[in-house]
Amino acid sequence: MTEYEVLLLLDPELSDEKQTEIVERVKTLVEQGGGTFERHDPWGRRKLAYPIDKKEDGIYHLLTLAATPETLDELNRVLKIDDDVLRHMATRRHEGGPAEPVAAGVAIGDDAPAQPVDAPEEE
Repeated sequence: MTEYEVLLLLDPELSDEKQTEIVERVKTLVEQGGGTFERHDPWGRRKLAYPIDKKEDGIYHLLTLAATPETLDELNRVLKIDDDVLRHMATRRHEGGPAEPVAAGVAIGDDAPAQPVDAPEEE
């Protein structure tokens, strides 16, 4: 089993029920393929850098899972044909990486506690 993070960009006009349905479909596919669905972090509505299908914003969901490469291929196939998923991206999690997703705008250091990137260091 390989650990992955899957970032979903969903249509901003979707209801909460439809968003939940898409996440549950991903969970079902992973579990049917013998993998484990570990975590779901809804990031909410964000402004896009450029319009996608004439939409200026989207709804993001970060999913953490462990699956075989075959299961990931099937997951990619299903997400590509779903019109409610504007974009998706699956990346392999690095061993020894953070167990919890890191908040946007936070610097990561081996020996220092996480601080906002723009914040000056205390002297």
